Amino acid sequence: MKRIYSVLVENRAGVLCKVAGLFWRRCFNIDSLAVGETDDHAVSNMIIVSSGDQRTLEQIEKQLNKKIDVIKVKTFDESQSISRELMLVKVKYNRNNRKDIMENCEIMGAQIVDLSKTMMTIQICDTPERVQIFLDTLRTISIVEITRTGTLALPKCQETL
Repeated sequence: MKRIYSVLVENRAGVLCKVAGLFWRRCFNIDSLAVGETDDHAVSNMIIVSSGDQRTLEQIEKQLNKKIDVIKVKTFDESQSISRELMLVKVKYNRNNRKDIMENCEIMGAQIVDLSKTMMTIQICDTPERVQIFLDTLRTISIVEITRTGTLALPKCQETL
């Protein structure tokens, strides 16, 4: 079972280390971690994706709420959120596979952002599952380098009438 934690923290040196230390000390798993400033420069938002049983996930939330630097913790499941991940992948290509790569990019909504005679860098921003599917389609090609962000997520909009 996976859960997404949106953790508002004070934007100070060492806060990330303290939160990561909490996971390390209690042997909690971090599947994904993304941190960025909010519209208030004094506050950062950590999006942490973690997995475990129900008890473990509840314990993570309780432990996060105990941290002094933590302002607020919101939790939600993948089904309750809009999630995105960004991946940049550099691949070697040749005449034979160039068209296939370009077709895969078009189908998956990826973009070629850099190109040389033998290599291209491709960008895709989509759900973590679709990013993984796209990466799997590139496995038959010579992948040179990959970099991925952690999952970014917000709860789905809920309007009450």
